[in-house]
Amino acid sequence: MSKKEFFPTVNPLFKEIRELIEQSRQQVAVTVNSAMSMLYWQVGKRINEEVLNLERADYGEQIVQTLSAQLTTEFGKGFSKRNLFNMLRFAEVFPEKEIVYTLCKQLSWSHLLAIIPLQEPLKRNFYIEMCKLEKWSVRTFQERINSMLYERTAISKKPEQTIINDLEFLKNQQLISPDLVFRDPYFLDFLGLKDTYSEKDLEASILVELQKFIIELGSDFAFMARQKRITIDNDDYYIDLLFYHRRLKCLVVIDLKLGKFEAAYKGQMELYLRWLEKYEGIEGENLPIGLILCASKNQEHIELLQLEKSNIKVAEYLTQLPDMKWLEQRLHQAIEMAKNKLSS
Repeated sequence: MSKKEFFPTVNPLFKEIRELIEQSRQQVAVTVNSAMSMLYWQVGKRINEEVLNLERADYGEQIVQTLSAQLTTEFGKGFSKRNLFNMLRFAEVFPEKEIVYTLCKQLSWSHLLAIIPLQEPLKRNFYIEMCKLEKWSVRTFQERINSMLYERTAISKKPEQTIINDLEFLKNQQLISPDLVFRDPYFLDFLGLKDTYSEKDLEASILVELQKFIIELGSDFAFMARQKRITIDNDDYYIDLLFYHRRLKCLVVIDLKLGKFEAAYKGQMELYLRWLEKYEGIEGENLPIGLILCASKNQEHIELLQLEKSNIKVAEYLTQLPDMKWLEQRLHQAIEMAKNKLSS
């Protein structure tokens, strides 16, 4: 047999075996990571029990210091004082072994390290489920936490039981609600826009940085069209940006506005949504959703117009990252106001 006849047979075989090896390596890496994270939880749990048994919280520091020195001598830097405290915190935050076992199979130790500093259980569960859903890298996961994604998502302004139900629904059935998808505000600092720009500049910049824009929107958004023309009674209208959301199973219209939200924007968006519902909807899809992105908005306008009944959402966008302390204060105020109104 000639070499020419032999190599075409070998190449596909080599490719197939290489894929098997790569898959096996990945499975081994996942298994090792899971076992390591589970070990860290057991270490943290045992240290915690020792401290509680002594009934002296001040001994905790001394125990960790001594144990770290002994373990580091035998096993290396993986058991530094800092890491042992992380393990202890991990066991405190997640006391149930069954939950930890599942988490360790789904998230890496580095992901878990990003979660354990979060104080609110609902916030932790939100980031865990969204990370599993969108398969965030550790870097992206930390960026989402740092950008206060939970506080920017509509779900944070809902009653506690609604948040619990939506997260359980996502966890158990892999179905997501719009309140877990849409955010306010959106960070568009990556567009590089200066102080003065037009709606066309904003749209053009989004298209240039479409990948980053979709990352900010969420991974399930798929771009469909820009300046989509629709004709109604011989009049032409243009939809700025049209997306499809895979898990919500619906079209999403994004209308870009430079200034403050105005009441007239509602009628314009309703026209777009009803046209899409009539002429573009297909069997099995949900009703289209409208997202009006504007530079600022007045909350009372939003409430009086009852936009939710029309499947319309309004959010601000920021072309420059704000001071995070200011943003945190503002978002927490918005959450408190929304929850106070729900309880009144």
